[in-house]
Amino acid sequence: MALLSGMERPTGGSVHVAGLDFDRLNEDQLAVARRGRIGIILQAFHLLPTMTALENVAVPLELAGRPDAFATAQTELEAVGLGHRLTHYPAQLSGGEQQRVAIARALAPRPPILFADEPTGNLDGTTGTAIMDLLFDRHAQTGATLFVITHDPKLAARCRRVISLADGAIVQDSGAA
Repeated sequence: MALLSGMERPTGGSVHVAGLDFDRLNEDQLAVARRGRIGIILQAFHLLPTMTALENVAVPLELAGRPDAFATAQTELEAVGLGHRLTHYPAQLSGGEQQRVAIARALAPRPPILFADEPTGNLDGTTGTAIMDLLFDRHAQTGATLFVITHDPKLAARCRRVISLADGAIVQDSGAA
């Protein structure tokens, strides 16, 4: 995921995503290439501690020039069940709530590609199911590519294509020709 999202550089070969040759772009160009095109949900939330949940979701939208940044952020936080926690800072949120803020931030720009690394890892079963329903619904509504990394066989079973890895090698590909 780190290679496909441009967060890390390949040691060999090349990475092409959405028609862009990522290994030929510098860090600033990669940031611009990802902006609005690629949503990333990481296991580490990377929330800014001095910003509220609403600000953590809205500020990246504002930086991208979205005039509706705060309204969109509020809508996304409500979609992940946090409409009542808009003004709370990360330290005032549980781990699961912080994860949902990070998910709202990734979904807010409606990116055509969404990477989700263990998106339900810090969530209880009911909330995890609701979040995955949201991700799959957004995928169905927008046609976005949804790339999920998971150890959860029930979650993997919901995916159209499943690629299984062991010791860094592909051991099974349900979509292979």
